[in-house]
Amino acid sequence: MTDQAQALTQDEKNMGIVVHVASFAGYIIPFGSVLGPLIVWLMQRDEIQFVDECGRNCLNFKISMMIYVMISVVLMFVGIGFILVGFLAVFDIVVTIIAAMKASEGICYKYPMTIKFIKPRS
Repeated sequence: MTDQAQALTQDEKNMGIVVHVASFAGYIIPFGSVLGPLIVWLMQRDEIQFVDECGRNCLNFKISMMIYVMISVVLMFVGIGFILVGFLAVFDIVVTIIAAMKASEGICYKYPMTIKFIKPRS
């Protein structure tokens, strides 16, 4: 366990979990996969550095996933898009659960296949 993970309070870890889990709103609300984490991130990023980092990672991943899904929808006309959308949905769920579990340990998960749209503040 890193020094940062040991220094975090349980409330800070819980907010890190909430950032990741909030993205599941996308399965209920259009654009909820971005709006859920965005709301939590905007509310807590100035108060909790862990949430700032986790929120940026989560938002970058969810925006990247939206782009990948749009590309897959276009590829549905060729046939391969159906497989890609299914793969992306399963991949999104699995990776988000892993990220939430890592946040519970105080570790800010680095999502794979992520384009960095939101950079750290300097």
